[in-house]
Amino acid sequence: MPHKTLTREEAVLKQVAGTDATVAFYNLHRQEVAQRYSNLCIGQIEGDPQFKSPYYKESHRRLQKAMRIFTDEELYPVAQECEKTGKRTPQELVDSMSKGILLMRIGPGKHLHGVNIMDGAVKGEDFDYFHDLIITQKMVQANARVFQDGNKAGMTISLTAVLQFANNEAWKNKTAQEVFSGKKEVYLAITEAFAGSDVAGLRTTAEKTQDGKHYIVNGTRNLVQPTITNGVFCDYFVTGAKTGKGLSVILIERGEGVETEAIKTSYSAAAGTTFITFDSVKVLVKNLLGEENKGLHVILSNFNHEGWMMACAVIRVRRLVTEECIKCSNQRLVFGKRLIEQPAVRQKLAKMIAHCEANQAWLESITYQMTLMPYKQQSAHLAGPIGLLKMFATRSAHAITDDATIEMFHRTYKLDAILGGAEEVLGDLGVRQVLKNMPRSML
Repeated sequence: MPHKTLTREEAVLKQVAGTDATVAFYNLHRQEVAQRYSNLCIGQIEGDPQFKSPYYKESHRRLQKAMRIFTDEELYPVAQECEKTGKRTPQELVDSMSKGILLMRIGPGKHLHGVNIMDGAVKGEDFDYFHDLIITQKMVQANARVFQDGNKAGMTISLTAVLQFANNEAWKNKTAQEVFSGKKEVYLAITEAFAGSDVAGLRTTAEKTQDGKHYIVNGTRNLVQPTITNGVFCDYFVTGAKTGKGLSVILIERGEGVETEAIKTSYSAAAGTTFITFDSVKVLVKNLLGEENKGLHVILSNFNHEGWMMACAVIRVRRLVTEECIKCSNQRLVFGKRLIEQPAVRQKLAKMIAHCEANQAWLESITYQMTLMPYKQQSAHLAGPIGLLKMFATRSAHAITDDATIEMFHRTYKLDAILGGAEEVLGDLGVRQVLKNMPRSML
């Protein structure tokens, strides 16, 4: 008989067949692999001790449990597949999120009033910034950084402008319902090829027609071509444009004159990063958000919440990375010893844990202040602390990459240092706010 070549799996199994393969298994696999075969489990250790917290109440714990189930059972498998294939979020998952999760991702507000969230985990009227923190941090546990951006992230930084500044209530409610139901997508289209993050340097123009009923949105000599995450999938674009004496923000619906082209990036197509062209796009004047020539206020209105959400996400991803390193170092055998038995490895883990705990404590402290302040006060008093927190969070991420070899994290962590304001800009903002509020007698 011809010799049968063993498959890769058969070759490994033949070496441990008939023996206790626990050590060999964990030297090659993570615990998640064993969890796929949980039906073979014959018992479990009871008890889930928790540290006490002054911030989290019973509704927060219920939401944590509900979100953990959703992330593990629905979000994680889809996120891993989309991260690998570059495909957009499937409609089945969007439909599932439309039953409350999409509403929560905007943060506390009237849009949640009367909503029964996740089978009664929390009432919409009781939803606060700690519930908001839980939603953000649980969803990033899907461990798919690029899918995370493609999975309605643009909605969280653009729909708020519609909810706060739409000049027509019926039109606002129609647009919000379309987005919250998952039927349509809305994203922020501010960044330009020429201006980058320099909002004041935008070249997009919006000129009124002679009858005053429409804007014609166009570029200068070269048509405006912003680089926008999620734009490939987008139905509505919250767009900044020059309108005579200042900057205005207009909601543009996909249609004639709006062209989008996917940009190939180094991470994944799942984010839907896009090259957009507005060519003589005709937009109703009623689509103006806020007041004409006062668009900078609209753009900056969600800046604090945006930065805070990004800090929530990057801090939780770092904890996930640290968890993976702890698991690996306890399982991996090198020269007959587990990695965790090496003092140098324990020292690296100590630094990583310290960064995680310090960042989470600061995040929760700022979140507590957010629960006590109306948004106008948050803008006045928390812009600096949130900027410093995000700067420290991404600096900590950089420090952790020195010690943690996690491919996804190494490939994407630098993105968070730029989104929502570069580290240097946010650090400068924080210090300037400190100086602004410092009593003159102290100088």
